[in-house]
Amino acid sequence: MFTYPEVGATRTGELPPGYRHVRYRIPLGRGPVSFAGARSALQTWTLQRHAGLHIRATGPAAEGMDVSSGLGIGRLRIWAPCRIVWLVDEPDRYGYAYGTLPGHPETGEESFLVSRDPDGRVTFELTAFSRPARWYTRLATPLAHPPQTAVTRPYLRTMPLLARPA
Repeated sequence: MFTYPEVGATRTGELPPGYRHVRYRIPLGRGPVSFAGARSALQTWTLQRHAGLHIRATGPAAEGMDVSSGLGIGRLRIWAPCRIVWLVDEPDRYGYAYGTLPGHPETGEESFLVSRDPDGRVTFELTAFSRPARWYTRLATPLAHPPQTAVTRPYLRTMPLLARPA
């Protein structure tokens, strides 16, 4: 039911050709409090909501779960259905990837991963590959890379704030 054959490619980091690739790794802080804040932001969809998306999900992130994110206002909101492809939940690593389902404006996969190294440094990695799937995203592609670009920057600005100790 996914709209692309390379399901799970963000887990290995070997992104498939023919897509736009996005890879970012940013520092979030140090220690268990920063890690816990970032983990919670991913698990509860707080990162996506703070980035300006509306989220339809039945609960915390879980492998195989369907989730839909909406960008826009009211009747102009565009919904993007996805399914969680993989999830990692370890003492020093938490994250998941979701892949596009029919009806999504793009086709591809996006992963979110927070990790804490032995020195206590916490980092956030965002990896994605995508290409237009709908007429309006194909039409807009020469000008920009919506909707991927519309949410990538807010994710990168927001996650350090969500990981900051209170």
